[in-house]
Amino acid sequence: MIKAFVFALAALAVAVPAFAEVKQDNIRRLVKLEKRGLQSTTKTHLDGLITPVSTGAARGFAYDAGWLARQPAANGGTQWQCLAEALYFEARGETVRGQFAVAEVILNRVDSPRFPNSVCGVINQGTGRKYACQFTYTCDGHPEHINEPAAWERVAKIAKVMLSGAPRALTNGATYYHTHAVRPSWSRKFTRTAAIGDHLFYRAGYRLSSN
Repeated sequence: MIKAFVFALAALAVAVPAFAEVKQDNIRRLVKLEKRGLQSTTKTHLDGLITPVSTGAARGFAYDAGWLARQPAANGGTQWQCLAEALYFEARGETVRGQFAVAEVILNRVDSPRFPNSVCGVINQGTGRKYACQFTYTCDGHPEHINEPAAWERVAKIAKVMLSGAPRALTNGATYYHTHAVRPSWSRKFTRTAAIGDHLFYRAGYRLSSN
């Protein structure tokens, strides 16, 4: 059954457009699910494990302001807009590396069953309840304005590159982060995966030791 399942997955990979790929780690995840007794996997779930890759997005890719400056001006649809706005209001004062790291967290959440399955869904989760949302700027009751064109141009490019399939190599799968200025209660339980700029990054899973 497992071989048949992997063969079916491979067939799906061939069937999707040429600008997409199925990551090897996702194939391994699906095989593990099959071993645990998963009898069927919906096309929607499989599609969620297919990462679009732009032919030029990752060419010469670097977490570098110079590389980013050479990329064309970015625009896109609703999901791009949501990600760019989140990076602007959450991390525009960070380094390029730090902004990419925040983008990783958002996209890691999209891939996680713990969170909504779209960029806008992740970013707006909890919005409507003041200060009860995941990203404070969406629920603090204050209007948000983009007043720094250069900062917007930079995060817009980062959002485009990340949505086009750039690697997520900075946070080791993090789905949470906070600034050095605070210490939320969950940070004492989750596994810290990285420290980049003004942010500390974590993924869910209780620590085995405090050492």
